[in-house]
Amino acid sequence: MSRVVVMGGSRGIGLETVKALLERGHDAIAFSRGANSLPLDHPRLTRVSGDATNAADIRAAVKDVDAVVQALGVPVSLKLFTGPIDLFSSATRILVPIMEDMKIKRLIAVTGFGAGDSEAAINCVQKVPFNIVFGRAYRDKSAQEALIKNSTLDWTIVRPGVLTNQRLKRPYRVRTKPSEWRNGLISRAAVADYIASAIDDSATIAAEPVLAN
Repeated sequence: MSRVVVMGGSRGIGLETVKALLERGHDAIAFSRGANSLPLDHPRLTRVSGDATNAADIRAAVKDVDAVVQALGVPVSLKLFTGPIDLFSSATRILVPIMEDMKIKRLIAVTGFGAGDSEAAINCVQKVPFNIVFGRAYRDKSAQEALIKNSTLDWTIVRPGVLTNQRLKRPYRVRTKPSEWRNGLISRAAVADYIASAIDDSATIAAEPVLAN
């Protein structure tokens, strides 16, 4: 089993990923500013409080790990609409060289449907409202993806569709081919389940699946 640090591990997909990793027998490190208040207790869980854009915090968090899950998010606020948003690219610009320097190869990053190459798959009707609401965040997610793809890491980029809080239901759709990419609903628990299953799966390296039912 692997020792995995989850960046953004105290809420949302990050928290669900921590749970999924523990269920599969991995050691999980929940890293976030609010990690100490994480409402979860497990003998294989470690809480590390820190800032995803602070190099010293990142180095301390990833020491002796086998893999990193980057599941960062920004709160819904006026800044989401007015910007600028640079959390995703800024955190990745710090994380990638640290992982390369410390010889940690495995990175799974959560971005979203509409980031990177998947932008071309957005329905024309959806494109205008998508850009108005999420454009700033997703342009930064696209920059994040480019940094990851230009690295030497064994990466997987996970692009969920519209997120829900439903309980995990299998099977869920993993759309691996660009011709299959489309938006749809997917639970945070399903995204987390996929991430946990992909940690030690070499077939997912350099994959860019869209998760949407």
